[in-house]
Amino acid sequence: MKGDARPIGVFDSGMGGLTVLRALTVRLPHERFVYLGDTARLPYGTKSADTVKAYALQATRLLLAEGVKMVVVACNTASAVALKALAEALSPVPVIGVIEPGARASIAATRNNSIAVIATEGTVKGGAYARAIAALRGDVRIVQQPCQVFVALAEEGWADTPATLAAAEYYLGPLFAGPSPPDTLVLGCTHFPVLTGAIQEIVGSAVALVDSAETTADAVAEALAGNGLASQGDDSAPTRFFATDSPERFARVGEIFLGRPIDVATVELVDLRSL
Repeated sequence: MKGDARPIGVFDSGMGGLTVLRALTVRLPHERFVYLGDTARLPYGTKSADTVKAYALQATRLLLAEGVKMVVVACNTASAVALKALAEALSPVPVIGVIEPGARASIAATRNNSIAVIATEGTVKGGAYARAIAALRGDVRIVQQPCQVFVALAEEGWADTPATLAAAEYYLGPLFAGPSPPDTLVLGCTHFPVLTGAIQEIVGSAVALVDSAETTADAVAEALAGNGLASQGDDSAPTRFFATDSPERFARVGEIFLGRPIDVATVELVDLRSL
């Protein structure tokens, strides 16, 4: 295999980041990947910023021990509060988060300069999307809504159930009911793409949905090329999976997000507390 054959590390608090991994494997078919889901300590969205930073540093130390050439923080909460700390701690290994790519895509998508962001409580409180969007275009109107229940619905695989539609109406109905509603909605949690059907039904087909998984994959491809890290081979090795709790549940639920079966034998149980 030519080029830099080292793997790319992908980290999330659980299984939602597998939507990012899915986009990465499509966008970068010749790359190798190591995925870590901190399933023992999810969700990160309800925890303090200091706690999330500590967890993220532990997780990425494991990835570094696996010899990764880049780290993708496939967790909106960790990207919102820990990206700077991770970039400093992991240097010179590049670190890519999901916030900035999603913000850029939302700016490109909006036609009326009005963008809505849905995410976990931690991501909304931290205001990372609002800051990133405003930094790119200061005249954009931004509204945010925490949608914590969406995480549990996604992990149950309840994509289009009455419960999911009811939750979507509860969260999103008020955001899009006014005379000049947003025309763009950022799915600011990697769990949320699983619920795209229900979300689109509530907000209407005219609203553009921004999935940070796709835009993050593009950002990773650009960073690989810019840093001379891309693999030039014709084959890629199977993805290695790590979980901090219940490999069986990781494999079962992870299939919902990855879009293909995960062999439980490929999921290694790890303890991050000593890292």
